[in-house]
Amino acid sequence: MAANPDTLANEPLLLRRDRDGIATLTLNRPDKFNALSVALLTALQDEFDALAGDPSVHVIVLAGSGKAFCAGHDLGEMREDSSPEAIAALFGQCSRMMVSMTRLPQPVIARVHGIATAAGCQLVAHCDLAVASEEARFATSGINVGLFCATPMVAVTRNLPRKQAMEMLMTGAFIDARTARRYGLVNRVVPADGLDGAVAELAGEIAAKAPRFIAEGKRLFYRQIEAGMERAYDEANDVMTANMQTEDARNGIDAFLAKRPMPKWKGR
Repeated sequence: MAANPDTLANEPLLLRRDRDGIATLTLNRPDKFNALSVALLTALQDEFDALAGDPSVHVIVLAGSGKAFCAGHDLGEMREDSSPEAIAALFGQCSRMMVSMTRLPQPVIARVHGIATAAGCQLVAHCDLAVASEEARFATSGINVGLFCATPMVAVTRNLPRKQAMEMLMTGAFIDARTARRYGLVNRVVPADGLDGAVAELAGEIAAKAPRFIAEGKRLFYRQIEAGMERAYDEANDVMTANMQTEDARNGIDAFLAKRPMPKWKGR
C-alpha cells in the first residue's frame, strides 16, 4: 500500500487490496475528486512498479473513492508553480505513469463510478478494459479552462473514432456512460449497484486464464496495434510459435481434445 499521506486525515493517497489474484488500487483523494497530484502520480507509479514483478497478481482494478473516479490533474497544484520546468516535469511524470500501465504484464480494468475528466478520462483510456456505472460521465474538458487536452488526446484517440474524439476534445462536453460504450471508451455499462459485481466477474474471468499467455498477449496487442500489418503478423507468428512450445499450451490443448477440465496454469 502506498504510504503518502494526504491532507485529509492523513489517509493514504492510494489504497490497495489484494484478493484471489486481483489487486484493486483505489485513488483516495475524495475531497479533491481524486485529482492527480504529483504525490498521487508517484504513489501510482510505485504500485505499478511493484505489481509488474508480482506473479501472485493476475489482474489489476483501478477505482476511485468518493463521488468521482478522477477529475484530472490538480489545477490548484499546477498554479502554485506554473513554470515551464515544473509543468514539463508534471506531464512527463504523468505520461510515464500512463505508459507503465500499458507495459504491465497484468490487464488493468478501470472501475468508473463517477466523473472521469481530462487526465481522468486519459486514465480510463489507458486501462486495458473499463466497466462503468450508468452514472459515470466522461469529458476531455481542458478546453473549458483554456487548455487543450493534448496528453489525454494521445490515449483517447487510440480508443475512439476520429470524429467522436475530435468533438470531445474541441467542445469539452460530457458524454454519458452508454455513449462512452458506443464510442469504444468502456466495455460494459451497468447499474450503479451492479458495478462491483460486474468488475469482479470480468476480473475473475481473466484471472482464471493462464497468466503467461495473458501477459504475452497484452504485450503483443500493443506492439502490433502500432505496427504495420506485415510486421504485426510477423510478431504474432513468433508469439504463437513460442506459446505452442510451452507445457501450459500442450496440456491445455490435450485437455480440450480429451474433453477434460483445463489444467492448473503455471505462473508467468
